[in-house]
Amino acid sequence: MSPQSGNPNFNKKRTPPPDETFEEANYLKALGEKQKIVSLKLADGEVVRGWIEYYDKNMVRVTRDDGPNLFIFKHEIVYIAEDGKKK
Repeated sequence: MSPQSGNPNFNKKRTPPPDETFEEANYLKALGEKQKIVSLKLADGEVVRGWIEYYDKNMVRVTRDDGPNLFIFKHEIVYIAEDGKKK
């Protein structure tokens, strides 16, 4: 007996995952509350390290120990990676 004949859902198409999970705000809030150090890779290749102090719909504020605080537009961020340390 083949797996296809015993499973009525075998040939059904799976629904694709959603484009948006709407969890971005929760994730940024958690990072800010814990003052987790993160690395942000920007569209121009620059990597910025610090913790996310503030965020809104369009930008994040990164607080850094080794330089001035930055306001970065979200569309300039390629990814955010946790560094695993607290401030």
